[in-house]
Amino acid sequence: MGLSQVRDDAGGRNAIKRADASSADAMADDSKTHRLQTVELDEESLAAASRDQEQERQIAIFDLLEENSFQPEGATGGPYDLKMGLIENRLVLDVRGPGYERRHILSLSPFRGLIKDYFMICESYYQAIRNSTPAQIEALDMGRRGLHNEASQLLQTRLAGKIETDLDTARRLFTLICALHWRG
Repeated sequence: MGLSQVRDDAGGRNAIKRADASSADAMADDSKTHRLQTVELDEESLAAASRDQEQERQIAIFDLLEENSFQPEGATGGPYDLKMGLIENRLVLDVRGPGYERRHILSLSPFRGLIKDYFMICESYYQAIRNSTPAQIEALDMGRRGLHNEASQLLQTRLAGKIETDLDTARRLFTLICALHWRG
């Protein structure tokens, strides 16, 4: 399944789109229809990011589109387009799919401590990659993954009754939530 990066230079938007599967394949497996086909981060919500942060953002989008489970409550089937942004320090998820269009707004208050800790450990991790031993890098990476899992489980809980995801999808969505908070 291929991916293509789409750049709308006139609007300054940057999104990645999943190449469409054949309709016969999509019909054969309903679980494959409950997935994201595009993910876009609202450019107005993004601040300048470091090279490492931009790379992590692009990898999260690529991995998310490559494999995800995304089932909005009340939707009969996808695939879905997701636009993520911030409005008044709240997370906005605009979801569109066949016969489905909803905006979900989540308070970020429950995530604040986890986002702050995640940023601190990521900064240490990026520095360690350049200057530390493999054992130190591995220890930081384990801590980073642990925080990431905790935040992903919280995201799944906060999305309950709105959007059902698996843990890997929630992990990648949390990375993108962090991307909306990064300050270069």
